[in-house]
Amino acid sequence: MSLKLKLIKYAIYLFLLFSLLILITIFYFLTTLPDYSSLKDYKPDVMTRVHASNGHLVKEYSKEYRIFIPIDDIPKDIKEAFISAEDKNFYSHYGIDPLGILRASLHNIKNLVVNKRPQGASTITQQVAKNFLLSDELSLSRKIKEALLAFKIEQALSKDRILELYLNQIYLGAGTYGIAAASNRYFEKELSNLTIPEVAYLAALPKAPSRYHP
Repeated sequence: MSLKLKLIKYAIYLFLLFSLLILITIFYFLTTLPDYSSLKDYKPDVMTRVHASNGHLVKEYSKEYRIFIPIDDIPKDIKEAFISAEDKNFYSHYGIDPLGILRASLHNIKNLVVNKRPQGASTITQQVAKNFLLSDELSLSRKIKEALLAFKIEQALSKDRILELYLNQIYLGAGTYGIAAASNRYFEKELSNLTIPEVAYLAALPKAPSRYHP
Protein backbone atom coordinates (compact mmCIF):
# COMPACT_ATOMS: atom_id res chain seq x y z
CA MET A 1 0.00 0.00 0.00
CA SER A 2 1.34 3.41 -0.96
CA LEU A 3 2.03 6.13 1.61
CA LYS A 4 -0.81 8.21 0.19
CA LEU A 5 -3.35 5.44 0.67
CA LYS A 6 -2.09 4.79 4.21
CA LEU A 7 -2.53 8.47 5.08
CA ILE A 8 -6.06 8.45 3.67
CA LYS A 9 -6.84 5.30 5.66
CA TYR A 10 -5.53 6.83 8.91
CA ALA A 11 -7.44 10.04 8.23
CA ILE A 12 -10.65 8.03 7.83
CA TYR A 13 -9.98 6.17 11.08
CA LEU A 14 -9.33 9.42 12.92
CA PHE A 15 -12.51 10.96 11.50
CA LEU A 16 -14.59 7.94 12.57
CA LEU A 17 -13.01 7.95 16.02
CA PHE A 18 -13.64 11.68 16.42
CA SER A 19 -17.25 11.26 15.28
CA LEU A 20 -17.77 8.42 17.76
CA LEU A 21 -16.38 10.54 20.60
CA ILE A 22 -18.73 13.38 19.68
CA LEU A 23 -21.74 11.01 19.65
CA ILE A 24 -20.77 9.55 23.02
CA THR A 25 -20.34 13.05 24.46
CA ILE A 26 -23.72 14.20 23.14
CA PHE A 27 -25.44 11.07 24.47
CA TYR A 28 -23.84 11.56 27.89
CA PHE A 29 -24.95 15.18 28.18
CA LEU A 30 -28.44 14.37 26.91
CA THR A 31 -28.87 12.05 29.90
CA THR A 32 -27.83 14.82 32.32
CA LEU A 33 -30.00 17.67 31.03
CA PRO A 34 -32.42 19.33 33.47
CA ASP A 35 -36.16 19.06 32.84
CA TYR A 36 -37.26 21.85 30.50
CA SER A 37 -40.98 20.97 30.37
CA SER A 38 -41.76 23.46 33.16
CA LEU A 39 -41.05 26.32 30.73
CA LYS A 40 -44.35 25.62 28.97
CA ASP A 41 -46.35 26.84 31.98
CA TYR A 42 -43.77 29.07 33.64
CA LYS A 43 -45.07 32.10 35.51
CA PRO A 44 -42.44 34.03 37.49
CA ASP A 45 -42.88 35.47 40.95
CA VAL A 46 -43.90 39.10 40.60
CA MET A 47 -44.18 42.05 42.96
CA THR A 48 -46.92 42.50 45.52
CA ARG A 49 -48.26 46.03 45.09
CA VAL A 50 -50.23 47.90 47.78
CA HIS A 51 -52.49 50.72 46.54
CA ALA A 52 -54.34 53.41 48.47
CA SER A 53 -58.10 53.80 48.14
CA ASN A 54 -57.54 56.49 45.50
CA GLY A 55 -55.49 54.07 43.39
CA HIS A 56 -52.07 55.54 44.11
CA LEU A 57 -49.26 53.08 44.64
CA VAL A 58 -48.18 52.97 48.29
CA LYS A 59 -45.61 50.16 48.48
CA GLU A 60 -44.07 47.35 46.47
CA TYR A 61 -42.78 44.09 47.99
CA SER A 62 -40.58 41.59 46.17
CA LYS A 63 -37.26 39.72 46.28
CA GLU A 64 -36.70 40.65 42.63
CA TYR A 65 -38.12 43.69 40.86
CA ARG A 66 -40.18 42.10 38.09
CA ILE A 67 -43.41 42.76 36.17
CA PHE A 68 -44.55 39.96 33.86
CA ILE A 69 -45.88 41.06 30.45
CA PRO A 70 -47.43 38.61 27.91
CA ILE A 71 -45.75 38.61 24.52
CA ASP A 72 -48.86 40.03 22.79
CA ASP A 73 -48.69 43.12 25.02
CA ILE A 74 -45.04 43.87 24.25
CA PRO A 75 -44.68 46.57 21.54
CA LYS A 76 -43.16 45.43 18.25
CA ASP A 77 -40.28 47.92 18.36
CA ILE A 78 -39.12 46.54 21.72
CA LYS A 79 -39.11 42.96 20.45
CA GLU A 80 -37.25 44.00 17.31
CA ALA A 81 -34.69 46.02 19.28
CA PHE A 82 -33.75 43.10 21.54
CA ILE A 83 -33.64 40.66 18.63
CA SER A 84 -31.40 43.05 16.70
CA ALA A 85 -29.07 43.48 19.67
CA GLU A 86 -28.97 39.89 20.92
CA ASP A 87 -29.92 37.43 18.16
CA LYS A 88 -30.53 38.77 14.64
CA ASN A 89 -31.37 35.31 13.26
CA PHE A 90 -33.75 34.39 16.10
CA TYR A 91 -36.71 33.53 13.88
CA SER A 92 -34.68 31.45 11.41
CA HIS A 93 -32.36 29.28 13.54
CA TYR A 94 -33.16 26.12 15.53
CA GLY A 95 -31.61 26.99 18.88
CA ILE A 96 -28.05 27.80 17.98
CA ASP A 97 -26.78 30.10 15.23
CA PRO A 98 -23.78 28.60 13.35
CA LEU A 99 -23.21 31.82 11.39
CA GLY A 100 -23.28 33.81 14.62
CA ILE A 101 -20.77 31.43 16.19
CA LEU A 102 -18.45 31.78 13.19
CA ARG A 103 -18.79 35.57 13.19
CA ALA A 104 -18.11 35.79 16.95
CA SER A 105 -15.11 33.46 16.63
CA LEU A 106 -13.53 35.67 13.96
CA HIS A 107 -14.19 38.78 16.05
CA ASN A 108 -12.73 37.13 19.15
CA ILE A 109 -9.50 36.24 17.36
CA LYS A 110 -9.13 39.93 16.54
CA ASN A 111 -10.21 40.98 20.04
CA LEU A 112 -7.63 38.64 21.58
CA VAL A 113 -4.87 40.39 19.65
CA VAL A 114 -5.94 43.87 20.79
CA ASN A 115 -6.90 42.70 24.29
CA LYS A 116 -10.62 43.51 23.95
CA ARG A 117 -13.58 41.86 25.65
CA PRO A 118 -14.65 38.65 23.82
CA GLN A 119 -17.94 38.65 21.93
CA GLY A 120 -20.58 36.10 22.86
CA ALA A 121 -22.49 33.93 20.39
CA SER A 122 -25.39 32.67 22.51
CA THR A 123 -28.82 32.88 20.92
CA ILE A 124 -31.88 34.09 22.81
CA THR A 125 -32.91 30.44 23.17
CA GLN A 126 -29.53 29.55 24.68
CA GLN A 127 -29.88 32.44 27.11
CA VAL A 128 -33.31 31.16 28.15
CA ALA A 129 -31.75 27.73 28.76
CA LYS A 130 -28.99 29.27 30.88
CA ASN A 131 -31.18 31.73 32.82
CA PHE A 132 -33.92 29.24 33.67
CA LEU A 133 -32.22 25.85 33.85
CA LEU A 134 -28.45 26.25 34.23
CA SER A 135 -25.92 28.29 36.19
CA ASP A 136 -23.54 31.08 35.15
CA GLU A 137 -20.58 28.70 35.43
CA LEU A 138 -17.97 29.35 32.74
CA SER A 139 -17.24 25.85 31.48
CA LEU A 140 -17.37 23.76 28.32
CA SER A 141 -19.86 21.34 29.87
CA ARG A 142 -22.32 24.16 30.58
CA LYS A 143 -22.03 25.45 27.00
CA ILE A 144 -22.70 21.93 25.65
CA LYS A 145 -25.76 21.55 27.88
CA GLU A 146 -26.90 25.05 26.89
CA ALA A 147 -26.73 24.20 23.18
CA LEU A 148 -28.52 20.84 23.60
CA LEU A 149 -31.23 22.43 25.74
CA ALA A 150 -31.69 25.14 23.12
CA PHE A 151 -32.50 22.47 20.51
CA LYS A 152 -34.95 20.81 22.93
CA ILE A 153 -36.64 24.10 23.86
CA GLU A 154 -37.06 25.07 20.20
CA GLN A 155 -38.86 21.78 19.60
CA ALA A 156 -41.14 22.20 22.61
CA LEU A 157 -42.01 25.92 22.51
CA SER A 158 -42.98 28.49 19.92
CA LYS A 159 -40.61 31.33 19.06
CA ASP A 160 -43.00 33.84 20.65
CA ARG A 161 -43.07 31.86 23.91
CA ILE A 162 -39.27 31.69 23.99
CA LEU A 163 -39.05 35.45 23.37
CA GLU A 164 -41.67 36.08 26.07
CA LEU A 165 -39.64 34.10 28.60
CA TYR A 166 -36.47 35.92 27.64
CA LEU A 167 -37.90 39.45 27.79
CA ASN A 168 -39.50 38.81 31.18
CA GLN A 169 -36.50 37.05 32.74
CA ILE A 170 -33.51 39.00 31.42
CA TYR A 171 -31.51 40.86 34.08
CA LEU A 172 -31.31 44.58 33.32
CA GLY A 173 -29.36 45.93 36.29
CA ALA A 174 -30.10 47.27 39.78
CA GLY A 175 -32.03 44.15 40.82
CA THR A 176 -34.42 44.60 37.90
CA TYR A 177 -35.63 41.64 35.83
CA GLY A 178 -37.59 41.93 32.61
CA ILE A 179 -38.30 44.82 30.28
CA ALA A 180 -41.51 46.03 31.96
CA ALA A 181 -39.82 46.38 35.35
CA ALA A 182 -36.84 48.14 33.78
CA SER A 183 -39.12 50.56 31.90
CA ASN A 184 -40.94 51.37 35.12
CA ARG A 185 -37.82 51.73 37.26
CA TYR A 186 -35.60 53.69 34.86
CA PHE A 187 -38.16 55.81 33.00
CA GLU A 188 -41.36 55.55 35.11
CA LYS A 189 -43.23 54.57 31.95
CA GLU A 190 -45.25 51.68 30.60
CA LEU A 191 -43.68 49.88 27.65
CA SER A 192 -46.11 51.42 25.17
CA ASN A 193 -44.94 54.93 26.12
CA LEU A 194 -41.21 54.42 25.62
CA THR A 195 -39.41 56.47 22.99
CA ILE A 196 -37.12 54.86 20.42
CA PRO A 197 -33.94 56.03 22.25
CA GLU A 198 -35.31 54.57 25.51
CA VAL A 199 -36.09 51.27 23.78
CA ALA A 200 -32.58 51.19 22.31
CA TYR A 201 -31.12 51.88 25.75
CA LEU A 202 -32.97 48.93 27.32
CA ALA A 203 -31.87 46.66 24.46
CA ALA A 204 -28.23 47.59 25.15
CA LEU A 205 -28.42 46.75 28.87
CA PRO A 206 -28.03 42.93 28.66
CA LYS A 207 -24.45 43.32 27.39
CA ALA A 208 -23.31 44.79 30.72
CA PRO A 209 -26.27 45.61 33.00
CA SER A 210 -24.17 46.43 36.06
CA ARG A 211 -22.10 48.92 34.04
CA TYR A 212 -24.80 50.54 31.87
CA HIS A 213 -27.80 50.93 34.17
CA PRO A 214 -28.38 54.52 35.35
